[in-house]
Amino acid sequence: MAVTPTVIKVEKREEFGKGAARRLRREGRIPGVLYESGIDNVHFSVDRIEISAIIRNEGVNAILELDLDGEKLLCMVKHIDQNVISMDIDHIDVLGIKRGEKVNVEVPVITTGEAHPDAVVLVENDVIEIEIDALSIPDELEVSVEGKEIGDQITAGDVTLPAGATLLSDPEDLLVNVTYEQVDEELEEAAAEAEEGGAEAGAESTEDEAESGDSEE
Repeated sequence: MAVTPTVIKVEKREEFGKGAARRLRREGRIPGVLYESGIDNVHFSVDRIEISAIIRNEGVNAILELDLDGEKLLCMVKHIDQNVISMDIDHIDVLGIKRGEKVNVEVPVITTGEAHPDAVVLVENDVIEIEIDALSIPDELEVSVEGKEIGDQITAGDVTLPAGATLLSDPEDLLVNVTYEQVDEELEEAAAEAEEGGAEAGAESTEDEAESGDSEE
């Protein structure tokens, strides 16, 4: 499905370094850099709330059109740095792209449906890498586990890709493994012993109460 890029106003940065970045953040803005082959890097700042909302709603592969003094720069989010405590975005890198250009991206894979009642679905890997038109990047790809039984597996090569997309991940990469519930025997024994010990303690407590009652009489 074609993507309509989100237009967001940015301002050119003239100051660099940690001090300048801290001043921007105090003003509610964050620094960013646009990288594109054949042109000089574009250093900009962007409103933190606006860019955070875009990343939250459109994901880490978001397609943007930076409005820099009326010039529109088409790009995609390539990397974000987040504060480890607040999780606020501290810095953003974007990659300049052209309409019709194909890009390499990692796309989340989600499971749908219900496997056989006796089976347990283990997700071994939840992303695959594909090459696709920059304006057709899907938010996610689906694989169905409906009716899958113990022993069934789903690999990257089983995923249905959007039209025009090429799989870059190894087709044999395991995404989903349908298996049986594995019981840790040591944990089971420990739980049984704890339960047995609790029952014995309860019985002793009841006997003690009975003896105490007899002595009071």
